[in-house]
Amino acid sequence: MEIKKITDGLSVSGQIQPEDMEKLKRRGFRAVVCNRPDGEAPDQPTHEEMAAAAANAGLEFLYLPVTPGIVTEETAQAFRQALTELPGPVFGYCRTGTRTTTLWSLAMAKEKSVVDILAATKAAGYDMSGVARRIANGGVTPTDSVEDAKFDVVIVGGGAAGIAVASSLKQRKSDLEIAIIDPSDVHYYQPGWTMVGGGVFDAQTTAKTMGGLIPRGVHWLKSAVAAFEPKNNAVILDGCRVVKYDRLVVCPGLKLDWDRIEGLTDTLGKNGVTSNYRYDLAPYTWKLVQETKGGKAIFTQPPMPIKCAGAPQKAMYLSAYEWEQRGVLKNIDIQFMNAGGVLFGVKDYVPALEKYVDRYGIDLNFFHNLKSIDGPAKKATFTVSKPDTEPTEVTVDFDMIHVVPPQVAPDFIRVSPLADAAGWVDVDQQTLRHASFDNIWSLGDVMNAPNAKTAAAARFQAAVVAENMVSDINGKSPEAAYNGYGSCPLTVEKGKIVLAEFGYGGALLPSFPKWALDGTKPTRRAWWLKEQILPPIYWKAMLRGKEWMIKPEKVSAK
Repeated sequence: MEIKKITDGLSVSGQIQPEDMEKLKRRGFRAVVCNRPDGEAPDQPTHEEMAAAAANAGLEFLYLPVTPGIVTEETAQAFRQALTELPGPVFGYCRTGTRTTTLWSLAMAKEKSVVDILAATKAAGYDMSGVARRIANGGVTPTDSVEDAKFDVVIVGGGAAGIAVASSLKQRKSDLEIAIIDPSDVHYYQPGWTMVGGGVFDAQTTAKTMGGLIPRGVHWLKSAVAAFEPKNNAVILDGCRVVKYDRLVVCPGLKLDWDRIEGLTDTLGKNGVTSNYRYDLAPYTWKLVQETKGGKAIFTQPPMPIKCAGAPQKAMYLSAYEWEQRGVLKNIDIQFMNAGGVLFGVKDYVPALEKYVDRYGIDLNFFHNLKSIDGPAKKATFTVSKPDTEPTEVTVDFDMIHVVPPQVAPDFIRVSPLADAAGWVDVDQQTLRHASFDNIWSLGDVMNAPNAKTAAAARFQAAVVAENMVSDINGKSPEAAYNGYGSCPLTVEKGKIVLAEFGYGGALLPSFPKWALDGTKPTRRAWWLKEQILPPIYWKAMLRGKEWMIKPEKVSAK
């Protein structure tokens, strides 16, 4: 916790933890303001947790969330009123402290000079020059008149897709000036969280510092994106900074919409409610599996699209296997609540999965979408929408529930000119070039090609985007085509995996000959690949631009 003093009445910092509330109390603070929306990061405490910790420490607490890059005049005035009404001194926080400082700067615009605002914020280590320009222009951001930075290629998102495509571009054209925009301090190997929840990996092995992964020679702009101005070749950052580009790559991932399920955020990580879709919760999954000796275990799957469509049932199979080994499986009623109508979207892999459903005694409940959850009462309510019938609701008791949240494109993507009607970045599914803007490409979970949203897909897409961008730089048409490849290693038991590899339309695209590894059957070789080979390939090959076993197809005529 690095506390930065703005004025005698306000100090700020980046994200704090519940245990920090007692320290703030000892330092003389009397109130805390949270400006960070819940769910921005997998390991972020909810505002309810922070409010409870503040109350225990004798501090007042206010939740005033600000979406990155969207600091409105109304929110600034609400912040000004809070500073007037809350007992001081006040401590404010967001992800880095920038949003809280921006709120204060805008709130003070009518009381202090721009010079005084800049001096106060600069002394605290924050550059509010963009906000000063906004104040000077009557609250309008002058994006068409200010050029803060310019790069050959700007990449929005420093996840698997963003770092991979940056490395692949550098491998092809080392003199490119490339910038990656991402506010995160930590980069996660998300495919490993299934194994954490199954007691195979330690959570710490799935996380590395972002700074250590950004490719050499690539600039890292540690900020959130507020908006896109594709007609001006500009990206607007949190704090109103403008970044210009010749070519843009958009790959910020997707948003886990925990709040769409009523009551879920209040009970995650307790009351037997868990999810392998969050770094901090995957260990809790394993804890619950170890502690469960009987009762009802529910595993949910929301409507598509979601990242790694097999992950919901991977958690289920690994849990069932553990219970089988401990001899308690017969005492546990396992229910799979799937909003869709099939076990898996590619039919060739379904027979192998159905054998494990039978082996573990799992009840399949299709067209069941989780609507709300009451953690203390251990009850989950589902909307049942079967074809040609009126939707109904059913409430089910549980002892343990593994929840997969609904998933959508990030807010700043959905409201941008880059999005299609459903909110995803609109691309040509072969070239991954934007449908309307020729100097923009997209890959990873955020774009609208009809492929599985997996790390393996992003690895293949990175080569396609890099190849086509370099062709464009050289004055040529896109030549590389993405065939929809994705891979989903379905962990059906500890030691065996059904290695699903497929492309557009469910076409099988195996990486190995059938005699070496038959992906439609559970094999130990596939488990060895998932456990021992894929993590090093991710860290040491994919993120470094090494395109092992990737050969994009040629663009076909339409």
